[in-house]
Amino acid sequence: MKSTVKLLGILMLLAGVILAGCGKSSTNQTGGKDTAAAGKKTLRVVTDAAYAPFEYMKGDKIVGFDVDFIQAVVKEAGYKAEVVHVGWDPLFVELENKRADLGISSITINDERKQTYDFSHPYFLSTNKILVPKNSPVTSAEDLKNKVVAVQNGTTGQEAVEKMFGKNNKNLKKFENNNLAIMELNSGGAAAVVADNAVVEVYAKNNPEKKLKVIEDSKNFAIEFYGLAFPKGSKLRPELDKAVEKVLKNGTYEKIYKKWFGRMPDINKLKEQQ
Repeated sequence: MKSTVKLLGILMLLAGVILAGCGKSSTNQTGGKDTAAAGKKTLRVVTDAAYAPFEYMKGDKIVGFDVDFIQAVVKEAGYKAEVVHVGWDPLFVELENKRADLGISSITINDERKQTYDFSHPYFLSTNKILVPKNSPVTSAEDLKNKVVAVQNGTTGQEAVEKMFGKNNKNLKKFENNNLAIMELNSGGAAAVVADNAVVEVYAKNNPEKKLKVIEDSKNFAIEFYGLAFPKGSKLRPELDKAVEKVLKNGTYEKIYKKWFGRMPDINKLKEQQ
């Protein structure tokens, strides 16, 4: 009798565990979770949170233009988003191995990246610009020849400088993120930083004591567009494309853009790309 009661107890315990397991959230192939209570899937969104004002750490929270934008997009599509800081290079590894649903991190859409990842409609127009001390004689990209230039590794800023002066240029300093590149400029270790316009413009504006200026060179730096990056063949992309279109049209994008950049965006140029 004692052993029978014990066996029944074990069976009841196992049944309870199985039932409890059935009520838990499940994890999808790319790391997102299904939130049963809300009926919405939480998407795993990876980023490199060292790129103010697009994505950066404020205490233990990730904030920025990209963060507000992706939250608006996934909400429009009926999802939730968990934005995770993984770093620039790991971001692409996560996508390639389908451990994330998508990535957002001021990622320029180009032909090389399209071979490995899928992209949404463009959501941001950008171009590289040059950050230099106010007393610098630099007035264009050509003036950077034979000068030490700091860039973030793996960015179009790096590509632009290498295109002009060669990939093995000894004067090109590559850093893990733009914060380190700008620190190198401020310490005198570089004559200039080449990076996305919004990054250098906001930095110069918010740090007047550094006495820096921003140089535009449309001749040597072409217009670029940022997009949401997805694992190749993602079924999620068409849904979020529609959500991006709605956010651009319903006024939400303009509000977010003005909040972070203090001016209105060129919505028409973005819509032309769709």
